[in-house]
Amino acid sequence: MNDAAEAEAQSPRGRRWLLFIHQLPPKPDYLRVKTRRRLRRIGAALIKQTVYALPASDEAFEDLQWLRQEIEAEGGSAVIAEAEFVEGISDEELDAMLASQRAQGEGEETEKFVADRIKPGRTWVTRTGVHIDRIASAWLIRRFIDPQARFKFVAPRGYRQRSGELRFDMFEAEYTHVGEDCTFQTLVRRFALRDRALSAIGEIVHDIDCKDDRYHRPETAGVSSLIRGIAQAHDTDRARIERGTAVLDDLYQAFKKRRV
Repeated sequence: MNDAAEAEAQSPRGRRWLLFIHQLPPKPDYLRVKTRRRLRRIGAALIKQTVYALPASDEAFEDLQWLRQEIEAEGGSAVIAEAEFVEGISDEELDAMLASQRAQGEGEETEKFVADRIKPGRTWVTRTGVHIDRIASAWLIRRFIDPQARFKFVAPRGYRQRSGELRFDMFEAEYTHVGEDCTFQTLVRRFALRDRALSAIGEIVHDIDCKDDRYHRPETAGVSSLIRGIAQAHDTDRARIERGTAVLDDLYQAFKKRRV
């Protein structure tokens, strides 16, 4: 082993970070503010103009994927990289930066859709490792859209859609994030489900999934803890959806009785 290789082998490895490098178009003006706020709420630290960093995790990667998709839909570009810092900035400095960069609130947007119609008994496909938006969306699909729905869980990369399948909450899906809406809210709008209880649940799902604290519902923290517990206690996606369904059934009934 040469001296350089030996020194590298002996040096402690730094932490892994996700880097988000983006370029925004000059218009629309709001996109720059929206992107900056979203990155801060995700938990990213600005380290150099349009370069942000945050600790590497599956959840953080998913958040950045959604943001990249939104930026590219507006004509911008973004790159996500995983890296280890060796000079110029330390992990401790980044931790301090993360603690100081917080933001609150975002503007509200609405979008009108013509109600979708589907043949019942379809196969609905989503990514493995379901969490709040996919669990809630699966509940919504089976309770209000397609009672005979069959669910299929696939890897987020390399999947090829089969004829007759409907995808949700995944890249290039028929039903996914649109503008500021999470997938649950997109489904509610697309299928014209005019139900105040569903709208209330959608606000909770949105704030947990998008991390932008738009709605500030008092139930959000409790639901977030329950879903986190379900995810930690159950490895399979079907078990998570089954347990989440019981929680959402009860939450829906509570909202219906309160007539939110």
